[in-house]
Amino acid sequence: MKPNIAKRARVLVAEDQALAKSHMKYALDELGFEHVDYVVKPTQALNALSQQHYDAVICAYDLREDHGGYCLFETLKAQHLVPLTTGFIFTSADTSPEAVHAIVELQPDEFLAKPFSVNQLEKRLSKVIARKMVLNPIYQYMDEGNLEGALMAVEAFILEPKYAEYFPLALKVKGDLLLLSKRYDEAKSFFQGIINVQEFAWAKYGLCKSLVNLKEFEDAERAILSLALNLESNLASYDLLAELKIREEAFDDALECINIAREVSPRNVKRHQTAMELSRITHDYQEQFDSARKIVRYAKQSIHECAEHYLTAARAGVDFAMTSSPSEVSHIVQQTNDYLRELKTAYPKEDVAQQVHVINARICYLQNDSEKAKTMMESLDYRHWEDKPTEALIDSAKAFHEVGLQGNALKILEVLEQKLSDSDSDSDSDEPNLVSFYIKQEKREKASIPLSPKSLNNAAVLHYQQGDLAKSFNTFLQAYQVMPKNPAIALNLLQAITMRAKQGQPRINKVVSLVKRCRTTIESSELTEEQTQRYNNMKTVLNQVA
Repeated sequence: MKPNIAKRARVLVAEDQALAKSHMKYALDELGFEHVDYVVKPTQALNALSQQHYDAVICAYDLREDHGGYCLFETLKAQHLVPLTTGFIFTSADTSPEAVHAIVELQPDEFLAKPFSVNQLEKRLSKVIARKMVLNPIYQYMDEGNLEGALMAVEAFILEPKYAEYFPLALKVKGDLLLLSKRYDEAKSFFQGIINVQEFAWAKYGLCKSLVNLKEFEDAERAILSLALNLESNLASYDLLAELKIREEAFDDALECINIAREVSPRNVKRHQTAMELSRITHDYQEQFDSARKIVRYAKQSIHECAEHYLTAARAGVDFAMTSSPSEVSHIVQQTNDYLRELKTAYPKEDVAQQVHVINARICYLQNDSEKAKTMMESLDYRHWEDKPTEALIDSAKAFHEVGLQGNALKILEVLEQKLSDSDSDSDSDEPNLVSFYIKQEKREKASIPLSPKSLNNAAVLHYQQGDLAKSFNTFLQAYQVMPKNPAIALNLLQAITMRAKQGQPRINKVVSLVKRCRTTIESSELTEEQTQRYNNMKTVLNQVA
């Protein structure tokens, strides 16, 4: 460690294990650091960083309070208490893949696995502090939001031969700045030029990001799939591929990519939120409920925790129950009520009475008390409903539709669609708005299909039993449109198709594609013995139809 760096630098250490803290103090003393503050709680670290600038923060990932160092760093970043001029080093005894991926996603400057030697600490800490000091003018511009100033400072920096050892880092910063400035054509050329000299993973990622934003999707997909082969950039690749698929409106593929990334790093709440939004667009109600539950689980005691997550889980539970078999409904409703109870306990003063009222009305409908559900919805005061939260209004539209008040549902969705359209046009974001897409989809479906998912299947079965194949086919088709992941619905639709074929009725338009989709749903699901038998019995006819 250079003596002038150690003497000048101010360091904050967040460590609550006595032995580890003692070892850290010994190491920093040995390295000649004179300005070191020690804290044991995340709240103390927050207070220290809000009052004092530090050149480096050394934080234990496994702090025992407030969800540990992970949530502390999330909070620090959200509150802008760790400027780019401050280095952040995580230490952790937990080196499991889940912990390492969670740490890497937060992008600290360094990571040290415990136990570590004085030499290892010196190597990482001196490198971080030296980088921050040398690039300080650039980072100051970035902290101020002055991207043009930062770019000019980077250009000047890489003309100085004395900084040659820092050129790769400075070039990476330049690439980041080009992306942040949305200068995608320039960024594409820049990253390609870097790759032609040396294939840095960050340059490959930057090129992929540029191609996605330039809507050069074929080239982008090839580049991302190549990037995914690199273990270092595997997680970022799947996120980027999901973003590309969302832009292409290939939502099933996007959800598959997000699920792979979630499996690797499950603590990322934003990723669970995206999965939840994608799963409801694709009508995967079980995935929607699972994602909503994970949001509640991983958001607890973090900056993400809020009452809305409990409401989202309860609503997703109702959506899932609405499309499930009668034998499963009771259990799912019980889980939904558990989230409402947790909401009341965690947020007793939160004004969510009307939102809970709508959820309870939907539960009444699920439990076959349609009249009570309708009365509950009619009793609501919707005089200023335009000001209510978007998700609350979406849920109200679903409830109105389920109890037969289709006009009310469509009115809400129409105003919501316009409201979000205005908001999107004012936004600087290049990314598609999944909520806007979902509202448009809900509006189309609820305008063309007056029955709820629960009622659709019941009505179709009744038509089928009465021998009205035309009506049963059309109703099963509508049911499959809103429940494409439900094997029971797919089986019923195939049964209607085979009966039409046996009776010599006219061939259905696009029947081959429809049969293929139904078979994919069935063959990717767990079937009961009775369902398996039914499916096997109709295969011969299906092959003839297709």
